[in-house]
Amino acid sequence: MMMPWLRKTVLKKLLLAVAAMIEARTPHTAILATKLPLEVEREDMRPQWLRRLLSTGQLRSDRELEPFARDALRMASSGGQTVVIAMDQTDLSDRFAIIMVSVRIGERALPLAWWVEEGAANLGFEPQRQLLDKIREWLPTGTPVLLSADRFYGTVELLRYVRRVKWPYRIRLKSHFSVDTGQGELTTTGELAAGCRERYLPQVTLFAEGVPTAIGILQEPGHPEPWIIAMDCPPTRARVLDYGLRWGIEPMFSDLKSRGFEWAESHLEQAKRLDQMILIMALALHWCVRVGWNDPLELPTPLEKKAQEQTSDDHWNVRKMLRSRLSWFTRGLRKLYRLVENGLPLPPFWVPT
Repeated sequence: MMMPWLRKTVLKKLLLAVAAMIEARTPHTAILATKLPLEVEREDMRPQWLRRLLSTGQLRSDRELEPFARDALRMASSGGQTVVIAMDQTDLSDRFAIIMVSVRIGERALPLAWWVEEGAANLGFEPQRQLLDKIREWLPTGTPVLLSADRFYGTVELLRYVRRVKWPYRIRLKSHFSVDTGQGELTTTGELAAGCRERYLPQVTLFAEGVPTAIGILQEPGHPEPWIIAMDCPPTRARVLDYGLRWGIEPMFSDLKSRGFEWAESHLEQAKRLDQMILIMALALHWCVRVGWNDPLELPTPLEKKAQEQTSDDHWNVRKMLRSRLSWFTRGLRKLYRLVENGLPLPPFWVPT
């Protein structure tokens, strides 16, 4: 049974909310409530039902998402691949600050864990530590990991953390951090980057605390600012560009924020309720992506079949297929809609592996 720790009534309510989220694609509670597949005596009971679910103390986002997060991590590490963990901070208007940790799968990311607090602010290291500790518990044993994090997270505490847990890392740095190059030169990261296209410093210490790291600097044409990347290994251009692997998080945020579930439409005013709403959106996102990922394996399009039959020397159809391919999220969403419209059975919400 999925989520055996939940009472059956609570689990059923959670799944009904996920179904409504996929149909309504909005966290606006008044709209979402109208899509709940419930039989009620009065329509005003629907929003009450949803508010009670969001405020219940029986749901915990990290616990309820854990089976899906573990599956995503196993998928990302299949074949011995390095698992790219991205950490980013976003906000919801000026009302909430959110740390999101995700895993890169293919060209996109899936949410693993998050932290929500009221107010627009940097949330500090303690929430980061708790989220990353949770991810470490969920990772398959022996999985190689690369942590990629934005400028919110270039801190003494995070660098010490990744060194302690022995994770390779690519962490973008702000331009005002103090640097000791070890050659009698005390400067800042911005001064090191000024006027240069590329620069690689294999041994420096950061901040007043003298945290050892390597730094790679790359200013690409057309980019307003250089990438100043702290890393655990001798810096090269390719290793600086590893930081770009985190951009898989952008399609995920687009699915949550705009083209998918429009989380900016939420009018919730309490962090606990927003956390539960993000859980509903994340479960819907995981289901759509898994359905979309399985669809070409189970029911490939004629072009996909043709591309699979091509030799390695015939790239034209492969390129054409890749250009025309929908995102896993969009493909999964469309398949679920199609199955519902035709009255056909839905793919399982979760399959234990």
